[in-house]
Amino acid sequence: MPGASSWALTTRRGPSPSGPMPSGSRFPAAPSSAGSSATSSTRSFEMGTPTCCMTASGTGATSGRSETCGPGAEVPNTSLTGPPAPEISSPSVPGHLHDRYGQLVNIYTKLLLTKISFHLKHPEFPAGLEVTDEVLEKAAGTDVNNVFQLTVEMFDYMDCALKLSESVFRQLNTAIAVSQMSSGQCRLAPLIQVIQDCSPLYHYTVKLMFKLHSCLPADTLQGHRDRFHEQFHSLRNFFRRASDMLYFKRLIQIPRLPEGPPNFLRASALAEHIKPVVVIPEEAPEDEEPENLIEIGSGPPAAEPAVVADLFEQTFGPPNGSMKDDRDLQIETLKREVETLRTELDKIQLEAQRYMAQLKGQVNALEAELEEQRKQKQKALVDNEQLRHEVARLRAAQLEGERHQGLREEAEKKASATEARYNKLKEKHSELITTHAELLRKNADTAKQLTVTQQSQEEVARVKEQLAFQVEQVKRESEMKLEEQSDQLEKLKRELEAKAGELVRVQAALSHAEQSGLELSSRLDALSAEKDTLSSVVGQRQAELVAAQSLVREKEAALDQEQQRSSRERDELQGRLADKESQEQGLQRRLLDEQFAMLRGTAAEAERILQDAVGKLDDPLHLRCTSSPDYLVSRAQAALDAVSALEKGHAQYLISRADASALVAALTRFSHLAADTIVHGSATSHLAPTDPADRLIDTCRECGVQALELVRQLQDQQALLQARPSLVQTPLQGILQLGQELKPKILDVRQEELGAVVDKEMAATSAAIEDAVRRIEDVMNQARHASSGVKLEVNERILNSCTDLMKAIRLLVTTSTSLQKEIVESGRGAATQQEFYAKNSRWTEGLISASKAVGWGATQLVESADRVVLHTGKYEELIVCSHEIAASTAQLVAASKVKADKHSPHLSRLQECSRAVNEMAASVVASTRSGQEQIEDRDTMDFSGLSLIKLKKQEMETQVRVLELEKTLEVERVRLGELRKQHYMLAGAVGTPGADEPGRPSAAPRGGTSKKPPLAQKPSVAPRQDQQLDKKDGSYAAPLVNY
Repeated sequence: MPGASSWALTTRRGPSPSGPMPSGSRFPAAPSSAGSSATSSTRSFEMGTPTCCMTASGTGATSGRSETCGPGAEVPNTSLTGPPAPEISSPSVPGHLHDRYGQLVNIYTKLLLTKISFHLKHPEFPAGLEVTDEVLEKAAGTDVNNVFQLTVEMFDYMDCALKLSESVFRQLNTAIAVSQMSSGQCRLAPLIQVIQDCSPLYHYTVKLMFKLHSCLPADTLQGHRDRFHEQFHSLRNFFRRASDMLYFKRLIQIPRLPEGPPNFLRASALAEHIKPVVVIPEEAPEDEEPENLIEIGSGPPAAEPAVVADLFEQTFGPPNGSMKDDRDLQIETLKREVETLRTELDKIQLEAQRYMAQLKGQVNALEAELEEQRKQKQKALVDNEQLRHEVARLRAAQLEGERHQGLREEAEKKASATEARYNKLKEKHSELITTHAELLRKNADTAKQLTVTQQSQEEVARVKEQLAFQVEQVKRESEMKLEEQSDQLEKLKRELEAKAGELVRVQAALSHAEQSGLELSSRLDALSAEKDTLSSVVGQRQAELVAAQSLVREKEAALDQEQQRSSRERDELQGRLADKESQEQGLQRRLLDEQFAMLRGTAAEAERILQDAVGKLDDPLHLRCTSSPDYLVSRAQAALDAVSALEKGHAQYLISRADASALVAALTRFSHLAADTIVHGSATSHLAPTDPADRLIDTCRECGVQALELVRQLQDQQALLQARPSLVQTPLQGILQLGQELKPKILDVRQEELGAVVDKEMAATSAAIEDAVRRIEDVMNQARHASSGVKLEVNERILNSCTDLMKAIRLLVTTSTSLQKEIVESGRGAATQQEFYAKNSRWTEGLISASKAVGWGATQLVESADRVVLHTGKYEELIVCSHEIAASTAQLVAASKVKADKHSPHLSRLQECSRAVNEMAASVVASTRSGQEQIEDRDTMDFSGLSLIKLKKQEMETQVRVLELEKTLEVERVRLGELRKQHYMLAGAVGTPGADEPGRPSAAPRGGTSKKPPLAQKPSVAPRQDQQLDKKDGSYAAPLVNY
């Protein structure tokens, strides 16, 4: 802001509710900056009256104008020259502090004191607070404490200014004052200087905050950021409210702040900050003509080329000879560019002045048009008032017509009375005619009486005619007046509507004119800003010209030094480059060796994994391991995918041997999947028929041989090129095909054979249970001979609970068979038993699966009990088998309940048997656990002779063992979840054909070891659709048959 901004506060005596104030009291003002203009305008502030005035102005703010409030208000001029006062104190005005203006005076005084205190501490800031970034950096210094303190002082300054603005706006809201009223303007006048001070203060605080954040941690400056955010929102609200007031629009152009505060945590946000600039329009004389504006800018540019030429001649001297070097050519080029830019600037200035003149003319025309619209509006208001009077007159005329209507009705009543009198006279006349003969004999008096009577009759007739004529005349006059009044009323209504429409159009035109005026004002402000920008561009170009001259000399001097230094550096860099190339070659060879070593180690580990898998094909301990064909198919398919990935990794490694990561990853995955496929192929063959099992074993062995050959080739650099991973695909595809063929086909039974299969399976289940009971008795006898004491007691208790469980299962199977027969007999109707089973094939298949599951569970329970008694098994096996039997019996009960009548006695007995089986299974679990606790030795720890170090060592070893066991437990739980998941998927993969699909008989399963009975095969059961995986603990619900 050019010029020095000054603050002044002058009070004079005036009436107030609190008492008079001494006249001539004056608050101290801030000193003006050195070298700045000493002119300032001072606005008076009168206390205690409704028309008091409080202002703050700066040079260029109001162009020397002063505003006063009230008649005869004095406006003393104050200057801010001279040394500052050593002490500053606020004047005491306790009598006026409770007044509205007294509160503003108090806040205004505090703001003046804060401003003066700030300028005393920092004299480098002028009164207008406009300094360059270099001066701000110099004032802040390099010490972060000084920057911190300066930021706090600017925050305090900003708080005082914002407090004054909030108080002024709050009183405007309370007093319902507007900016065009004197009481409102005297409050708003000081806010001009507040706006001028807040704009640079906001810019300086942003700069200082970014500087603080570059030196201090963000947590330390949290309070600064919160305070800045509060001031930012208050200042933005203040600028927004002030820019909406007409009082400020003609005096100052208020900048707009961004929507959100700067992000000080991001250093790059400083580049996005835009300094808010306050623009105060300069008032030109009213008699200024547009032509003068053009003449003013046309003179000085003519002399500029000569001055520039002299400047170049003084700097570089006259040219020597006719030959010009590069420097002279550059100088001439720069001179031509400066002249071209100056010419363009003159054109732009002339165009801007011409455009400003046109805009001023348009503004004057719009103001005249606005005045004309105002006159038309006033005229419309007058016409509206006349129409209102005319409507009132018409309403009075209407009332008069209603009064005439009442007179007409009264006249009609009188005519009716006259007509009644006439009728009476007519009757009288008739009576006289009848007595006429008698009256002739009367005397002359009677004749005279007759004559009088005739005259009266004639008079009555004449009166009647006159009254009828008067009534008719009154009717015609009333109708004419009513019609005339109606016409006048309609005409007035139409005129009133026309005037109302015209008034609306006038108001719309007035609003449009005001909007156009605002748009022209904004365009004029934009042109002013563009003019300032062009002026700054010219100054920058001149500065660039001077800088270019000095830069040319510096570049020439530095060029020679740079060439010499470049030659030395080039030689040095060439030597370093040769060393780096040799180092790079060595590192490249080392990288290739390390990559191949990693590949060879991975291939060696893969070879060990594959050899272990191939070795399990002939391992007798592996004969008891079984697997499902579905899982074998999934493993084989995954191995085939791994072979494809291995081929890609091998090809990439042959292209670039510096990166073996893809090949190593593919080889690792392939080795595990291939070994997994071989192991599960062997396990699947244990449950397969003889011929497919032999073919599956041979294919797995061939796959192992091919895979081992491949990984051995990958360990040799020469054989690595001839390695062909695709050779492993052939045996893997063979394993995949055999697995597809070995998938369980429980549904491939002809529907007409389902009845026989049901009976056969139920009979086989009963036989398996009977055999289990006999085996338990044999085992009990062996235990009595082989053991004694506590072990004999435990074994007898366990075997007795197992015998009770088998008896409960046998009773359940028998009851289920009876219920099944009842279902068939009640549901088959006229059809045969085979037709009923064929019709309900899905239910029949579920029943078959349930009976198989019960038989398999009984067999496993007997084997587990045998191993526990012989001390070759674990007690946990009995617990697991008990749970499995409970689940299998629940499946059998569910299969039987589907088609049973809910009131059937067999169903009730079956449910009781199911509860008994659950209780017996729980008894087996309890007996097993109690026996386990009795037999297991619980050695007491002997701590004697252990030192503190040994105890600590054993404690650490125990902690390690606990962590290992917890890890093992976690791994086994995951494995259990995967096994249950695979069983669930395997059971769900078994489809159920429709009733019309023909079936094929299933292949006989291959038996396991010699100990297993024929039914010791876990059946595949189709799951229910509503069963869901419990992902929390990895458990799966026991599958039921989906009927």
